Amino acid sequence: MGVDEIDDLLNHRSGLLGLTGVNDMREVLARREAGDPAAALAFDVYCRRITGYVGAYYALLGVVDAVTFTAGVGENSREVRAASLAGLERLGIRVDPGRNGGSGDRVVSPDGAEVAVCVVGTDEEREIARETRAVVAARR
Repeated sequence: MGVDEIDDLLNHRSGLLGLTGVNDMREVLARREAGDPAAALAFDVYCRRITGYVGAYYALLGVVDAVTFTAGVGENSREVRAASLAGLERLGIRVDPGRNGGSGDRVVSPDGAEVAVCVVGTDEEREIARETRAVVAARR
């Protein structure tokens, strides 16, 4: 493979798509629920990567006040949030199953948890507008 082909493979045809043939977590979750082993593997790999990043950043920082989930998957997948933080309880990171469902901005960790686990909605259009306004204002 040439450099361009390798770049395309790594940036456009790997991850969820490479493991399942789809790159939408909703489809991966549906296939996993239906018993698809490739989707189960993709889900596990996806969540394990998040677990690793959270643990690595905790080790680097030494203290963590909050773990925040945002954007499409982070806001909408209680399964991903729970699986991604499973095993980190010794670090004070817990997800309360009752709080982990629902929608909107919220704290999904139990009361008194050492590390708050939060779900925060994104508004990409508003952020694009803010950034555009800043660029236009800087050019004046």
